[in-house]
Amino acid sequence: MAEVKPEEISHPPMEQLQGFEYCIDSNPPWGEAIILAFQHYILALGTAVMIPSVLVPMMGGDDGDRVRVVQTLLFVTGINTLLQSLFGTRLPTVIGGSYAFVIPIVAIIQDSSLAAIPDGHQRFLATMRAIQGALIVSSSIQIILGYSQLWGIFSRFFSPVGMAPVVALLGFGLFERGFPVVGRCVEVGLPMLILFIVLSQYLKNIQIKDIPILERFSLFICIALVWAYAQILTSGGAYKNSTEVTQINCRTDRANLISSAPWIKIPYPLQWGAPTFNAGQSFGMVSAVLVSLVESTASYKAAARLASATPPPAHILSRGIGWQGIGILLDGLFGTGTGSTVSVENVGLLGSTRIGSRRVIQISAGFMIFFSMLGKFGALFASIPFTIFAAVYCVLFGLVAAVGLSFLQFTNMNSMRNLFIVGVSIFLGLSVPEYFFRYTMAAQRGPAHTKAGWFNDYINTIFSSPPTVGLIVAVFLDNTLETKDAGNDRGLPWWARFRSFKGDSRNEEFYRLPFNLNRFFPPA
Repeated sequence: MAEVKPEEISHPPMEQLQGFEYCIDSNPPWGEAIILAFQHYILALGTAVMIPSVLVPMMGGDDGDRVRVVQTLLFVTGINTLLQSLFGTRLPTVIGGSYAFVIPIVAIIQDSSLAAIPDGHQRFLATMRAIQGALIVSSSIQIILGYSQLWGIFSRFFSPVGMAPVVALLGFGLFERGFPVVGRCVEVGLPMLILFIVLSQYLKNIQIKDIPILERFSLFICIALVWAYAQILTSGGAYKNSTEVTQINCRTDRANLISSAPWIKIPYPLQWGAPTFNAGQSFGMVSAVLVSLVESTASYKAAARLASATPPPAHILSRGIGWQGIGILLDGLFGTGTGSTVSVENVGLLGSTRIGSRRVIQISAGFMIFFSMLGKFGALFASIPFTIFAAVYCVLFGLVAAVGLSFLQFTNMNSMRNLFIVGVSIFLGLSVPEYFFRYTMAAQRGPAHTKAGWFNDYINTIFSSPPTVGLIVAVFLDNTLETKDAGNDRGLPWWARFRSFKGDSRNEEFYRLPFNLNRFFPPA
């Protein structure tokens, strides 16, 4: 066998992913773009339905209240996505509901003054107004950090070796929403998982009129087929004698969304009444805002790579965080019941379809706004069993995690220093939140349980987030451990020119504001 030359087995680092026919600023034909956008809309429904389904009953709300919260969350998701794609980072990201806010929201729900209200609907309204007040106050943190450029300044401490674990943990840290949920209804979830992998990967080269139809539209096709299959099982009585848990996860008629949804309902600010403000609750909500900040930063890094764009410069990152703060403010004004962050699953779908077009996401935002106002039609799609979404998450979250690991190509992974930082930060990023999760499940409260409720929310929320734990560990170690003469090993020469807007000529193409607004808001 002939000797293999080193240059034949090496793979040089690539700043942008290859194989994307449509990147951030190129657009598919309108027909394709609409179907691709509808896929993003369908995918966003998972979180938009799941969070209110968990929180609204705890607040005392009925099915009608839950449907209105789902509609409101979807409506504001569409608005926030449009704002972010037009004036924020301009990356193709969906800004949807965040699980990071669940811990401080549950603390508000369990507040003695609210829990003592006997009437369920009145308790729901009072709790929702308290959540709104906390979101409105805490949103100022992201607005200040974003528009003051403080977050952009802090991001200068990030290097590829420090951010790789953080972005990877964005996907790895969501493993609980993957196969553990699929296993709740394996006869529906497992076929969805297998079919999605087969169509999107093994049969991706099948084309119709030069369009790789199965690669681009596999999500839509798979959900339609498996949803119909689940409907057949439900109608055929397969779950007639099953347990309540099995029926909730498998049946297509247990959501009660369609019957409870109005035909037309337009969400509007302060629809639940005037927000109420409590200092302790607002301080507790700040912890979730900080977690959302970290998770969104990692998501923007991943989305830029999956859209074949350059890494967002510090100024653009700050601008996006500022607009995300406005998004959380809108969550508080409209009453979505939770705050906002970048939807990780929709970032993963960019990689699965190999379409990173900004226009697709903007059309998707239009679907969210439209179907949130037409209640019955939106509720029809929202009744898809969550097990089907969980099967898709197994693939999409994995893709995002792999994108994080791809940043390591710009570093020296023959360095024990780098191996230590990456290994320890990923392990602690998974292990610490798992400890908090198991402790909470066993004791029905977080490990932090002092008389200061806001402090408990801070500790329990921050250390339950894998990307946040990963950021704390990785960035601290990367900036304190053997930093002398380690710049090349850390990947700083590659990342340096992307820190400023004018550092790379492509930034103008990817991140400039529309309508010639850069004249009034020149980038730093």
